[in-house]
This record gives sequence, structure tokens and C-alpha cells, in this order.
Amino acid sequence: MGRKIAFFDIDGTLTSEIDGSVPESAAAGIRRAREKGHLMFINTGRCFQNVEPRFRQVGFDGYVCGCGLNIYCGGQELLYVPMSRPVKEEMLAQARLTGIEILFESRMGVAYVLSRPLRSEKAVRLYQSFVERGYDLSIQPEQPDFVADKFVIWFQEPEQLEAFRKASDRYFACIDRGGCFREFVPHGYSKATGLQFVLDHYGMSLEDAYGFGDSNNDLAMLQYLKHSVVMGNTESKELLDCASFVTKAAGSGGLYYALEQLDFF
Repeated sequence: MGRKIAFFDIDGTLTSEIDGSVPESAAAGIRRAREKGHLMFINTGRCFQNVEPRFRQVGFDGYVCGCGLNIYCGGQELLYVPMSRPVKEEMLAQARLTGIEILFESRMGVAYVLSRPLRSEKAVRLYQSFVERGYDLSIQPEQPDFVADKFVIWFQEPEQLEAFRKASDRYFACIDRGGCFREFVPHGYSKATGLQFVLDHYGMSLEDAYGFGDSNNDLAMLQYLKHSVVMGNTESKELLDCASFVTKAAGSGGLYYALEQLDFF
């Protein structure tokens, strides 16, 4: 059996779609695959600071963070692509002009521009989760020492998104995360470019690579790979259309089941 490499989304893939926990079977499957000599990577839209210790403690060979903007292999940072300050300031100004709520993310922290009270239920949940993790939410995006990597927005009306994108589309791809929630990643970067960077680093081919995901920001990764594993809890028809293997739901042992069926151990 040749050496393989697997790339895992976090939310709804590594973690249960039911309660956000890491199923014991998922952690066991990843560790068992590593014991067999295979490489295990997280490939996430989260920036590195938001890859929580509970995920890292599972044990991975590296991390592709921020949809390919920040990459770590074997404990070394090999790629980091920050947003330029003028672009950050332009996006901030456009967010305020259009009245959307925006969260700038970086490998070091997060910075919000939100309404009071928060209008979006998803924004409320995310904000509260950061509070519970002890994040410093006093950071302002205007601060000279805050360097952003990517961002997400919440909007109320389609017209707001349309107006915002008149500025953002020059620099960023817009990923539909459902409802009035969007993720923005710089053109030329994605989970697919991130995994290719890792493959080049290790001298491995696409034939060796397997991607695991459940949502639309996994689409670039799963369309890019021959071995595309989609979690049973997905709500995305696009993901199902490009799947080479559909496993059980994450909360029902889907990750372990897929690794077992695909001969990782």
C-alpha cells in the first residue's frame, strides 16, 4: 500500500454536525492512518489562530489555513499571504458604506465591525464562540498592527451584497456559505491551491491525495481531486455531484468509516 495524504475540513467534517465535538472515532482514525505512514492535514477556511488546541491535539502533519493563504508542514510555516493594508481599508470602508457586518480574520486574531445589537443570528453565535474561547475582541480593523488575511460578512438585503461586491470582486472570490453569510478569499487562493502546495512540498501526486469536506468552501478542493470524500451530513448538491465517495455523517463515525473503506489502515 502506497503512502497517501488526506486533507480534512474542520466544521462538519472533523467535527460532528450535531454538537461541534471531535468524535473519538475521527481522532482514532487519523492517528491510526498516521501510524501506517500516511500524511494527515487539516485544510480549513479558518485562519491558524482559530484552529483550536482540541483540533491540533488530534495530531496532524500540518495545516492549510485560510483557504490556502497560510500553510504549515511538520511544524514549519511555509507560506503566508496577508492582505495589503490599502485593500483592507477599502473593504472596511465599503462595509460601512453598505451597512453590512464584517469580520476580518488573521493568523493572529480577529477584528469585527458589527451593528449593536447584532442583526445576524450566525454573527451572534460566532461572536459568542470567540468570547467563550477567550479571544481578544477589542481589536479594531483600523489598527496599524492588525494585518488581515481574509474576511466574512453578514448582510440583510441582497442589494447590500451587490453593492459591496462592486468593490470586493476586484480582489476576492465570494463563497456562498448559506443564507446571508459570505466568505471572501483573495483571487488565486483556495483549498485546492493549498493542497497542491503541500503535494509539491512532499513530492506527491494528485493520485495520492484525498479530500474530505461537507460545505461549499470545500468545493474547490473536492472538484480538484480524483478522491473526493463528502460527508453524509452535507446539504450541498454541488458537493454530492463531485463526490467519488459519500460517507456517513460526521457525527455518526463518517470520517473513520471513510478512512477504513479507502484503505488508510
